[in-house]
Amino acid sequence: QVQLVESGGGLVQAGGSLRLSCAASGRTFSSYAMGWFRQAPGKEREFVAAINWRGGSTYYADSVKGRFSISRDNTKNTVYLQMNSLKPEDTAVYYCAADLYGSGRPALSRTSYEYWGQGTQVTVSS
Repeated sequence: QVQLVESGGGLVQAGGSLRLSCAASGRTFSSYAMGWFRQAPGKEREFVAAINWRGGSTYYADSVKGRFSISRDNTKNTVYLQMNSLKPEDTAVYYCAADLYGSGRPALSRTSYEYWGQGTQVTVSS
């Protein structure tokens, strides 16, 4: 069992930055991969970024590559999403997710993740 709590969302102007955090509790944090997803109104939840159990391997959606960076601090049981050069189309609810039963490598499919946070709203104004 894992509990995930996101924070750091908010309202920002286009071109600005935000850093999201996701604090995990429960099972040993350093044993599983983590991911970030987002869901805009009327759209399906989509993959944003993922990181392996140790933090040495990351994947990004093409839409955020070069602007977003995922990282993790296993001593703090926390995964981060640094978002730079934000665009209005980045507006969404952002969710972190835990892949407890995978290989430890980052997964791109939402079906690979068993536990989800409650989400944090990110709004980018033009």
